[in-house]
Amino acid sequence: MARRTLTKLLLAPATAVAALIGFAAAPAHAAVWSSSDQWGNYTTSDNYILYNNIWGSGAGAQSIWANSSSNWGVWADHPNTGGIKSYPNAKKIVNKPITSLSSLTSRYNVTVPSSGAYNTSYDIWDTDYDYEVMLWVNHNGAVGPLGTSQGTVTLGGHTWAVHKGDNGANEVFSFLRTSDSSSGTVNILPILKWIKDTKGWWGNETIGDVQFGYEITSSQGGLDFRTNSFDVSSS
Repeated sequence: MARRTLTKLLLAPATAVAALIGFAAAPAHAAVWSSSDQWGNYTTSDNYILYNNIWGSGAGAQSIWANSSSNWGVWADHPNTGGIKSYPNAKKIVNKPITSLSSLTSRYNVTVPSSGAYNTSYDIWDTDYDYEVMLWVNHNGAVGPLGTSQGTVTLGGHTWAVHKGDNGANEVFSFLRTSDSSSGTVNILPILKWIKDTKGWWGNETIGDVQFGYEITSSQGGLDFRTNSFDVSSS
C-alpha cells in the first residue's frame, strides 16, 4: 500500500491537486471554520490543529469543518479507486520522550458511514518522523495495513492485530482493533512502551504528534465523517 510521509502535509504544492479535485463547498454546518483547500488547516483555542490533508493521487472533492477540537467533521467524495486519497485529522503536539511520559490517553466518539473504504485511526509520530504508529479503531471496505502480521496483543484497553512494515520513508507499526468501535478511550502509553521495551522496535523516541482522523480511500457520491468528541491528554 502506498503511504504518505508527514512532509506532504504542508510542503507539497497545492496547485496541481487543486486543479484535479476542484473545491467543494463545505456542508451545511454552522461551523466556526471550514475549508475545501487541499492543505486547509486551523488551530483551535486549545491548541489542536485541524488539517484537511488531501494528499493521495486521484482524489475527488473534500471539505472539512470544525467548531472545536472535539466537534468537527469531513464531507468527502473520492472515487471508487485504490490508494489512500486523504487523511483529514486533528493533531495534538506532545513533544516528550517516552520515558518522560507518565500518561498519554485519548478519548474518541465518531459517526462514520456504512459504505466507502476508509479507516478511523490515530497516527502517532516521533519528532524525527522515523516511526509511525497507527491505531485503527474501525475500518470499512477494501483497506488494509502496511507490512506483515505480528500477531495480536491486548494493550491500552483494546485488543489489536499488529502489523509491522516500512513505506520507504519511515517504519510503520499498525494496530488494528479486532472489533470495530465508534467510541472509547485508548491508553496510548502502554502501546508505545510495548513497542520499545517488549519488541525493541524503537528506542526512547520523543513523541511529537498524536493525530486522529479518517484515512479515506473511497467515498463515492459524498460521505460524511463526524467527530462528536475527541481529546488527548498527557503528563
